[in-house]
Formats: sequence, C-alpha cells, structure tokens
Amino acid sequence: MHRTYSLRSQRAPTAAQLQSPPPPPSSTKSRFFGKGSLSHNLRKSAAGAMGPELARKLAQLVKMEKNLMRSIEITSGERKDVAKQLSLWGEGNDDDISDITDKLGVLIYEIGELEDQFIDRYDQYRITIKSIRDIEGSVQPSRDRKQKITDQIAYLKYKDPQSPKINVLEQELVRAEAESLVAEAQLSNITREKLKTAFNYQFDSIREHAEKIALIAGYGKALLELLDESPVTPGETRPAYDGYEASKQIIIDAENALASWTFDSAVVRPTLSLAAHDDYDADDLAEDTENMHVTEQEWENDAKVAA
Repeated sequence: MHRTYSLRSQRAPTAAQLQSPPPPPSSTKSRFFGKGSLSHNLRKSAAGAMGPELARKLAQLVKMEKNLMRSIEITSGERKDVAKQLSLWGEGNDDDISDITDKLGVLIYEIGELEDQFIDRYDQYRITIKSIRDIEGSVQPSRDRKQKITDQIAYLKYKDPQSPKINVLEQELVRAEAESLVAEAQLSNITREKLKTAFNYQFDSIREHAEKIALIAGYGKALLELLDESPVTPGETRPAYDGYEASKQIIIDAENALASWTFDSAVVRPTLSLAAHDDYDADDLAEDTENMHVTEQEWENDAKVAA
C-alpha cells in the first residue's frame, strides 16, 4: 500500500517494505524483451528433449513453471495499468466518483504489487524443484555405466563365453552397482526433502497471496459504501461529498492489515477428515472454524463503521 493514498501523486515505500526486505527478484522476470516471452512453447518442447533422460520430465516441469511465472508477470503489469486508467478516468467525474476511483485504483495497483511479490516467492519453489532435476541429472551417469557394463557382459557371454574379460567386467559391475546404490539412495532422500521444501514454498506463497487479496477485496467493498447511489431528479443537486477522510482511513486500514498479516493470523485453515493428526485435531479445527466466522463478522462490522 502507499502512504500517498492516490495514484495521481508520487508513491512512497510501504511499511512492510521498510520493515522487512522483499525476497530477491525472480530469475524468470524478463529483462531484455519486455513483457512476456515468445519462446514459451520452444522452451517447453525443448526441455524434454535435451539433457539426461532421468531428468527430462522434471526439466520440462521447471520450464513450464517458468512460463507460468512470466504469464503472472504480464498480468501484474497489466493490472497496474488498469489501476492507473481507472484513476485517470475517475478524475474527470464528480467528487465522490473521483475520490473513490482513485482509492480503488490504489487497491488494484496493490494487487499488482502483490503479484510481483508472489512471483519472487514462487520462484523459491521453482529453484528448489530445479535442484531435484540437477540431482537426477547427476545420477544418470551411474545408471548408464552400470547398464553399459551389463550389456558388455551379456555380449561377451554370447560371443565368447570363455573370455577372461568377463571376470574383469563382472568386478567392474559390482563396483558400479555399489556406486549406483549410493547415488540412488541419495536421490531418493534428497528428492523427498526437496519436494517437501519446494511445495511448502509454493503453498505458503499461495496462501499469503490469497489472504492478502481477500483483504484488499474487503476494503474495496468498504470504499464502495461511500458512494451515494441514490437517484436524483433532473435539476436536483446531489449532496456534497464529504468522504475524503473516510476513504483515506480505509486505505490506511488496508495498509496496516497487509503490513501486519502473518501466517499465525491467517483466517482460512484446512479442515481434515483424518481421525488423528498432529497438526489439526478435531478440537483445534472446530475452534479455528468458529474463530474464522467471528473474525469475518467483526471485520464486516468494522468495515461498515469505517464507511
């Protein structure tokens, strides 16, 4: 959110940006060719055709995720443009419409900012998945070596069963199998660890993004309550608009809500049907559900008061 409370003047850093540095910019954001990329389909098709065979499927997933993030980047930029245009259009209207559209533009612009932040956080997931792909690629040579020795032994046993090379190759195969067992075990362990870490990144970023978007939507509806929609007859003068302080306060409240949001204060919590679970037992879920409804009701009441 922005302390200027308007899209028609210079923006100041948000409280959240001042208090906690944002994550590093996503490595997928286009820097040389503007919004988006013309190589989406090429990257997607080429990813599965190149590199070690074991890593090809995951390599394709990583490229598809990169395409997805660039699409979100385009959406973010276009949403900011929409917010600016809304404010620009409203400026020439009556005072109430002018003020409210400008404030709505601030909220919509903030959604675009959140989408930018979402990309940066989501990229942590993609990079972690990418590390699994790299491990898969490093395991492929040990598989290939073991297979090559096995094929050589089978060929010699068919072509020259008395060949002394068979014993040598069998010893090499034992060593290759031992190396392969170590590599496969490492791959299994690292895959599980990285997979869990990666999707924790993804679901945390989705959860934060979704809850903050929901907050903005609620404050946007509170702004709409300031708009006088009662019809007037020809020649009748509409009452003067006096909602400037109220609309500004709604933006301030929205800014504070976004800056203070944490996972501990998240409203939406999963309800699991499992009989027993360390993190989500029945009593906690019932309490969370009840608190969620109470919080929503309190928020609606607060929004009406602010309006």
